[in-house]
Amino acid sequence: MSHFLPGVAGLACMAMLTGPVQAQPVASLGGHPANFLERLFGGLSSPTARQVVAWGGSHQPGTIVISTSQRRLYFVLGQGRAIQYGIGVGRPGFTWNGTKTVSMKREWPDWSPPAQMLRRRPDLPRYMKGGLGNPLGARALYLGSSMYRIHGSNEPETIGYAVSSGCIRMTNADVIDLYSRTRVGTKVVVLR
Repeated sequence: MSHFLPGVAGLACMAMLTGPVQAQPVASLGGHPANFLERLFGGLSSPTARQVVAWGGSHQPGTIVISTSQRRLYFVLGQGRAIQYGIGVGRPGFTWNGTKTVSMKREWPDWSPPAQMLRRRPDLPRYMKGGLGNPLGARALYLGSSMYRIHGSNEPETIGYAVSSGCIRMTNADVIDLYSRTRVGTKVVVLR
């Protein structure tokens, strides 16, 4: 059984990465609780579904623009278009704005909570190996030397809400898509 799940997850990832940009789900179609694969990769429909939208901003193609108030992340394609993703953002008191660059990329990253988070939540583990139960999800884009990341989530139901300690959360399917489009050095503009 343990060899079966990584194979299924790998096939699902390949299908998502090779297909066209389309809506990625958060809940099951029938309104039932999402099953394991739906929770891992998102459901079949979502109010925050990934889509190509008109883009009137002046940012260069390849730039990531995050609108905290809209709870949306935009990957600028150029020619007046961007890919829009739904995101989870920092809860009140944990939002921030500014310009960063992607300094590192990791697949199924390990997680060590920052000291500030451990002071607030001493019950948290000091270290978690990357994997399905890890709160950073399937991929992480590290933002400069800050403690912030754009990362996946094992809680896709939090996308669209202000729930984090300042990191930008995405469904695993969406962060895998963004990860494949992004390089180290990518400019990230965070707006309130």
